[in-house]
Amino acid sequence: MAAVAGQPILEMRGITKQFSGVPALHGVEFRAFPGEVMALLGENGAGKSTLMKILAGAYDRTAGEIAFRGAPLELKGPRDAQLKGISIIHQELNLVQELSIAENIFLGREPVTRLGIDWKALNAGAEQLLRRLGVQASPRTRVGTLSVGQQQMVEIAKALAFDASIIIMDEPTGALGDAESASLFKVIRELKASGKAVIYISHRLKEVFELSDRVTVLRDGRLIGEVATAGLTEDAVIEMMVGRRLTERYPHVEVAPGPVRLAVDNLESRFTRRASFSVRGGEIVGVTGLMGAGRTELALALFGALARTGGTLALDGEPYAPGSPHDAVARGVAYVSEDRKRRGLLLGLSIKDNIALPALERFERHLFYLSDRAERAAARGYVEKLAIRPPREDQQVRRLSGGNQQKVSIAKGLITAPRLLILDEPTRGVDVGAKQEIYHLINGLKQDGLAILMISSEMPEILGMSDRIMVMHEGAVTGVLERGEASQETIMRLAIGLEGRQRE
Repeated sequence: MAAVAGQPILEMRGITKQFSGVPALHGVEFRAFPGEVMALLGENGAGKSTLMKILAGAYDRTAGEIAFRGAPLELKGPRDAQLKGISIIHQELNLVQELSIAENIFLGREPVTRLGIDWKALNAGAEQLLRRLGVQASPRTRVGTLSVGQQQMVEIAKALAFDASIIIMDEPTGALGDAESASLFKVIRELKASGKAVIYISHRLKEVFELSDRVTVLRDGRLIGEVATAGLTEDAVIEMMVGRRLTERYPHVEVAPGPVRLAVDNLESRFTRRASFSVRGGEIVGVTGLMGAGRTELALALFGALARTGGTLALDGEPYAPGSPHDAVARGVAYVSEDRKRRGLLLGLSIKDNIALPALERFERHLFYLSDRAERAAARGYVEKLAIRPPREDQQVRRLSGGNQQKVSIAKGLITAPRLLILDEPTRGVDVGAKQEIYHLINGLKQDGLAILMISSEMPEILGMSDRIMVMHEGAVTGVLERGEASQETIMRLAIGLEGRQRE
């Protein structure tokens, strides 16, 4: 490691971790400094989350030592880590859906009086944290009614409530829009100024360069290096992460679009206002907008998972009015959820079982009997086509990296042989190498004539992959831009409602 001024608040030395004898970390060194942001980078499966779970007390290390404020640190569990000043914001949401925002933030350490929980103090404390993060929801709101992005902000508030010396943020902006991310970045700068050490894990390199003072890179469970962010380039960081150069970040391919596959005229729902647009075969229409713009809700209405209250839909020129996701799948529409862990996958089941689930009728041989051989053969085909790793269809999905879980989600959609594929945040929480694989897969589907509606919060992804870009604001479509006329500035003006021009 490079020599630096100042003493680290945390040193992890020679950290090794094995799962059932299989090494996940090989003698990793890691440091964090007070008043700094240390970005921890690497592809999915590089060992980032494993290293941080050791620091947060969730995993025991197999070998190595940890020093905190110059003294040896031994942790008895996550609660012990919190009490000693180490707080973590996990990538996976860990909230009780039936409880309020305030109850989730202070769960297990509620303020009490002689008569029980001090509800006034509980809600006031939560209110203060929410306002600090720019969240306008009431602390009494039930968490189950919130969007994924709003729930992520509650997770962040939970971590901040501990007033820890070290705050670990594992993909904190994965479900956030630009405005919410800006509020979080403001808080991170406040934490730095107050002398806190922030460990920041993200696949969004723009955020890394904007926020971090130093970068630590892991690859295959090994330390590649710790370097100052100043003077680094994105290409240099990517090469450290993947061990090779990526020639093109967003590999767009030109395809002559076919006839209109989906036509939407004045679609209305509880969250959508008079939305009109079309998607052609062999075309990627990107959908973007700020959080709360109604992007996911639009997708769910098209998939029959959210009731429509007006407007008409047509699929290949025929009326299309799905009353349920089952109807949509039967008509050739597939949807890949933005929240793969809660709504896209059954984590306890195998790759085979997850992929086969939407198309069980294909594998029925007798009443209540499914052909395991046919399921396995179909799953193996998608494992090979999508380069899912490890290439074992009996592997439990929860044991896969984020990128490979996402590939399984996409395979679940493809097995139904759709004509229209709706991808909701297809690369959220996915590393740069896996993103490239997913982009090439999407381009291949486009070349096969599939119509693709791709929702994304990442502006470079939308600009790089889309043939046309549809921008939403408060449930309405404010603009449909051709690829050649789209820019970040134009999109942002449409996203915040400063301009509005619906055009096909």
